[in-house]
Amino acid sequence: MASRLFFELAYLFGFKPWDSGVSPPELVEVVEGPAALAPGRALDLGCGTGTNCAYLLSHGWEVTGVDFVPRAINTARRRAPGARLLVGDVTRLGDFGVDGPFDLLLDLGCFHSMPDERRDAYVAEAARVARPAGTLLLFAFGEKGPGTPVAPEAEIRERFKGSFEVVEVRPGAAFRKQTWYRLIRTDQTTP
Repeated sequence: MASRLFFELAYLFGFKPWDSGVSPPELVEVVEGPAALAPGRALDLGCGTGTNCAYLLSHGWEVTGVDFVPRAINTARRRAPGARLLVGDVTRLGDFGVDGPFDLLLDLGCFHSMPDERRDAYVAEAARVARPAGTLLLFAFGEKGPGTPVAPEAEIRERFKGSFEVVEVRPGAAFRKQTWYRLIRTDQTTP
């Protein structure tokens, strides 16, 4: 798969502009803001080098992180000791023992980076492991750049309906129409 090769090479050569080493303010607000979630179980989908796993651990969360790039997970294990960090495919979480329920699922660009044909499997797995009324905080590009995938709001709403309710849509940077979504797991099953 071309995207997997891209990410493996990016981590190998140190080209990872998505990895700022700082947790985004949208996550900080969910964890520390006025309506902060109580610490519970968190799953970082496409956790990369573990920046957000370490942040969540430091705020009392029990954390599992999954990424398909072994080099990224090796770095995450050093950055976030105490987290359960696994190399694997986020569309097949059950294959390597990731079960819920999770109170918080975090996705900073994983969903929008995967091929269209894998996206329904992603939603099904996220729904399977999320606690009813659990939160999914998802970041996605809404406009295509050269050779890069996107996940516009209409697609997020359509793919996740029946499993999650979109309760907040917050614009991020204008570059490629970055958008943050806060979704809540509904009691319905995946269609």
